[in-house]
Amino acid sequence: MRRIDAPTLKAWINDGQELAILDAREDGEFGKSHLFWANPCGLSRAEIRARLLLPRLATRVVCVDAGTGLAERLASLLAGIGCTDLAVLDGGTPAWAAAGYVLFSGMNVPSKAFGEWVEHHYHTPSVDPGELRAMIEGGENMVILDSRPMDEFNRMSIPGAIDVPGGELVYRIGEIAPDPATTIVVNCAGRTRSIMGAESLRSAGIPNKVVALRNGTMGWELAGFACDRGRTASFPTGTPESLPTALARATAFAEDWGVRRLDRAGLDRLLADAGRTTHV
Repeated sequence: MRRIDAPTLKAWINDGQELAILDAREDGEFGKSHLFWANPCGLSRAEIRARLLLPRLATRVVCVDAGTGLAERLASLLAGIGCTDLAVLDGGTPAWAAAGYVLFSGMNVPSKAFGEWVEHHYHTPSVDPGELRAMIEGGENMVILDSRPMDEFNRMSIPGAIDVPGGELVYRIGEIAPDPATTIVVNCAGRTRSIMGAESLRSAGIPNKVVALRNGTMGWELAGFACDRGRTASFPTGTPESLPTALARATAFAEDWGVRRLDRAGLDRLLADAGRTTHV
């Protein structure tokens, strides 16, 4: 099995080519200390998870652990399912740290870091749980939109909120809050999806005041307020009457940011390219 050192992996991360860094440890151990771009692929479920993480088996893959030998076992398993470009980080995470590179704790770190950058860069407005509670009790003209999937919303939700997963917000907001004077509060379980949901609405140019709930349902309960359990309130089904407005906002956003358009023939060419991974 090919072994690479930490400086080599650092160079690979920055070379602009496809790279998957898979950590062979289970989630608990992974969450304590890992490389920023690593994904957990614990041996207990690696055969299932690897196929989700590696739709193209020729992708360059580096297996990582804490220097305990799990990475070699993961690499052997990946070779068995057809992966052809495999390497192991020699010495694992201790060697990475010894080379002067940073290790991170927690799960989903890249997306959380991106959310924090977005909030800092765009100065996303927010309210804390106490402020939201006062808004609710004061009967303020507002809607509370939970940007998580229904299963998470069902487990715990802010009283009065409705479930509108992040990808639906810009599409549905014209129907949910047609009055420009309505304040829109976006929440999730913590921070990231609240920030991204609020910023998606602000970037779409809707006229309403939009704020994120700081620390989401967890912050709500830590502030001493009770979450609801078992609710299924959601957005109206079907195509919203406000679809033309949503499409116009999406088009304007795409033009402002230089988002390219792709026809079916172009998509087929990407999907047929065996030298790259294409996610649709």
